[in-house]
Amino acid sequence: MNDREMSCNSGGQFMDRGRMNQNGVVQPLLTDLYQITMAYAYWKSGKTDDQAVFDLFFRNNPFHGEFTIFAGLEECLKFLDSFHYSQSDIEYLRQTLPEGIENEFFEYLGNLTAHDVTLYAIDEGTVAFPRVPIIKLEGPLIIVQLLETTLLTLVNYASLMATNAARYRMVAGKHVKLLEFGLRRAQGPDGGLSASKYSYTGGFDGTSNVLAGKLFNIPVKGTHAHAYITSFSSLGELKTRLLKHKQTGVMEDLLEHAIRHRQMLSHVLDVSTEESSEGELAAMVSYAIAFPDGFMALVDTYDVKSRETEQIIQVPNDTKSRSSQLTNGGSLTPPTTPNSLNGQQQLTTLNGCSGKLNGHHEHVVHTNGLSKTEPTTTVAAITDTSTSAASPCSYPATAFITSTSLNGTAYLPKYVEKSFRSGLLNFSAVALALNDLGYHALGIRIDSGDLAYLSCLAREAFEKVAERFKVPWFNKLTIVASNDINEDTILSLNEQGHKIDCFGIGTHLVTCQRQPALGCVYKLVEINGQARIKLSQDVEKVTMPGNKNAYRLYSADGHALIDLLQKDTEQPPAVGQKVLCRHPFQESKRAYVIPSHVESLYKIYWQAGKICQQLPTLEQVREKVQISLKTLRNDHKRTLNPTPYKVAVSDNLYNFIHDLWLQNAPIGELS
Repeated sequence: MNDREMSCNSGGQFMDRGRMNQNGVVQPLLTDLYQITMAYAYWKSGKTDDQAVFDLFFRNNPFHGEFTIFAGLEECLKFLDSFHYSQSDIEYLRQTLPEGIENEFFEYLGNLTAHDVTLYAIDEGTVAFPRVPIIKLEGPLIIVQLLETTLLTLVNYASLMATNAARYRMVAGKHVKLLEFGLRRAQGPDGGLSASKYSYTGGFDGTSNVLAGKLFNIPVKGTHAHAYITSFSSLGELKTRLLKHKQTGVMEDLLEHAIRHRQMLSHVLDVSTEESSEGELAAMVSYAIAFPDGFMALVDTYDVKSRETEQIIQVPNDTKSRSSQLTNGGSLTPPTTPNSLNGQQQLTTLNGCSGKLNGHHEHVVHTNGLSKTEPTTTVAAITDTSTSAASPCSYPATAFITSTSLNGTAYLPKYVEKSFRSGLLNFSAVALALNDLGYHALGIRIDSGDLAYLSCLAREAFEKVAERFKVPWFNKLTIVASNDINEDTILSLNEQGHKIDCFGIGTHLVTCQRQPALGCVYKLVEINGQARIKLSQDVEKVTMPGNKNAYRLYSADGHALIDLLQKDTEQPPAVGQKVLCRHPFQESKRAYVIPSHVESLYKIYWQAGKICQQLPTLEQVREKVQISLKTLRNDHKRTLNPTPYKVAVSDNLYNFIHDLWLQNAPIGELS
């Protein structure tokens, strides 16, 4: 067993040549078989001294957007730093490759390193665009060919994940916290770790992934699960009730304080103590005793029956014929499905959200995150389930029975919020009890229901408590929302004036459900100083040949105007000098640009077996993402119909591409 194999620790991470946190599975055999069979064919053909240039780039931006965040460069450099076939690797290849391969080839593989490779790249965290190589490699043909698959797997998901996270950050705004909760839904352990790392790169504030926190120094955050609440069924199960006063050190009964406050809060919040769960209160007291300075509670666990057996709500007239349908976790679809609240009248409002804490809803149906004014046919809701934040236009999955409206008025739909009412009352009681003992609670998490509406209810409740009990900090309690949140959900919630301070986002973030792959490719563009071009009937797949440099040209207002590719032998564009920029394949698309600032995009990051740049910390890459995004105009970054960012080639490169194209394209024959 060699040094690399011996240095693999129990966490699956090994340390090569002094470098920390190198993923143990990232090694030369993490590749496609054809890379090694091609290497043998190259070797057999005497191409060991051939020098090649490969470009790593993508053809389209993800998520129907017009930018991509480049990430994964540090992992690529770690891979180059550790590249070496171990003895066990060679023995495995001897057994796996076809018979007849000479022993000398295996000896050749055993001596291979990345010493003679030169890697150029744009800075990690920089916005990148289609066709502009984000990494360029020069070196011996065989070794740079062997690097292909591993480099692609290190860059593809990292860049996709960072881009997804950056988009979430843009729609959420800079003042709302974003937490990554996706480990349990990620594509395996390595996918979970990568998601945590690159979501933080893209702009998230923390992760629930403890190992990611340890490995990458990412803030780790979390609350508790519904299981903790449901593990208690009565106050009698509390084995510990005492908590030391933060200032005096005197032990006091926290439950006694909470019960006293709950009675008073019942009148302030208009929630009967009979509507609250004793087990939930016991669980919250228990958790508060464990974490008095970090009390954050999940408030939507229990559905405690109210004294009314039926609650009346409004639904559209044309649902009358369907109202007897019973769905098992399904939904009753409204006649129209608006994408936003634009143009819809809201008859009652609460801090920008529909509904109010006390009183009735008038002609309002609450769907998840959307409020709709409807005709006055009514139904009675018999069963209670929570709605899903991921489906902002679906009705609650409730069994409906037609009923008669009472003077066109619908009662407060407690079926939507009964569990929330119990949790809010119990949380407020425990938070005030902690206040008695010198501690400040942190806030609540809502994991189901109409997130916009419930967050507004919670904020108004906190404001009432702050005023009634003279505790100003209660106004500032954090409201966290989770439950299958995606980019569109946040946009919808923004339109409704939600009061959410923090989103916990998992599945849609880490799996990149809107687009599960970026599609980076790795293409040979030069060999032994001769340019190579790949032709295709699909123009998008035609490569741009030759060794190239890339520049970003800026306008006087500091915004990026265009990315320009040139042959490496051309002089770089100069500030204040007119530059002809051409579409690489459409002759009529061309424009002159006079840049106010020119940025050379490539730096040499690896040469002669060494990393040539001071690598930034994860925090610095994270900051780079936001700085780079600010250089783009807002119309390039908007979520709906963004303006495409222009990528061009110099006039010299344009002519070179088309000349080479004609030289290599076959000439047809008519007969």
